[in-house]
Amino acid sequence: MLVKLANQGKTRGTPQGRRSFVFGRGGEELQALAKAQINFSVVPGITAALGAAAYAGIPLTHRDFAHSVSFVAGHAQGHDEAHWPGARLARPGRCPEPRRCCYMGLARLDHIVEKLLHHGAPATRPAGIIAQATTPNQRVITATLATIIDASSKANVESPALLVVGDVVALHSTLAWFGASAAVDLSRTA
Repeated sequence: MLVKLANQGKTRGTPQGRRSFVFGRGGEELQALAKAQINFSVVPGITAALGAAAYAGIPLTHRDFAHSVSFVAGHAQGHDEAHWPGARLARPGRCPEPRRCCYMGLARLDHIVEKLLHHGAPATRPAGIIAQATTPNQRVITATLATIIDASSKANVESPALLVVGDVVALHSTLAWFGASAAVDLSRTA
């Protein structure tokens, strides 16, 4: 579509999903433009995981809890057991424990949780679902790996949603700021 629009004289386009270089098709779209010898530039934005986690009050890294973060496509199909991307991330005993962000993970939540548990993640590990992030309809559901499926089902959470797994998900209860009480004292706001 970008090639077609450029050939019609249009000078601006938005790649699929706006998170074009993290689980989007930005690279593929730029390859098509380059092949068609169409000049392009990229205006970088932030990936959905960064915005969603910030608005949910869940830091993706934290000095005391998580020194790394991994982004995984939750809808990926066809991974054999030995190469499932969450296998190395699920193992207990990692210190500090890495954080997992599963894009598009709601539709396969049961499979993702099953695989994390199967590969050694403790059932008590905090997990959170951030749905409709950064919008007035944002919802954050927190639980544990053992209870997140039931919690999201009871809350009737809908996509788009991001699954975050790791100890710092527990910080949501004290760091959540978006949608907080309207009676905030702005003289004490940072």
